[in-house]
Amino acid sequence: MDFRLMGMDNTPIFHVLQHIMDTAGDESDKSVNAPSRNYVRDAKAMAATPADVKEYPNSYVFVVDMPGLKSGDIKVQVEEENVLLISGERKREEEKEGAKYIRMERRVGKFMRKFTLPENANTGAISAVCQDGVLTVTIQKLPPPEPKKSKTIEVKVA
Repeated sequence: MDFRLMGMDNTPIFHVLQHIMDTAGDESDKSVNAPSRNYVRDAKAMAATPADVKEYPNSYVFVVDMPGLKSGDIKVQVEEENVLLISGERKREEEKEGAKYIRMERRVGKFMRKFTLPENANTGAISAVCQDGVLTVTIQKLPPPEPKKSKTIEVKVA
């Protein structure tokens, strides 16, 4: 589609879109800034894994739907001291003799979500429970820092 025909050729976003469409099929132009396959795969995995995040007075709770997965298929980690990583893989069911798929809509493959944790998240107090296809990760909050007490210094006579 040529955006110039639509009268939108002066809009910067459409210049970018037109460039992308013009170069999409050109394999000879490998840009240095092109995303790697791993990056694209991870981005798709993150986009396809919706999550709810709740804050309570004493904790943060992450809720992720994981239908059909066992707890062994799910990995919950903390990276770089403040990044919660939830990942795993949903595998395709083995086909039984004589059966064939007519339609396949359920997503299979790797999934992943990353969350940057707030400073008051206690990464030493994390629990993860998967029940009825719902993963719930709870991270306790650190207690607020105690206010600094003033200290009196005795002044001596020299």
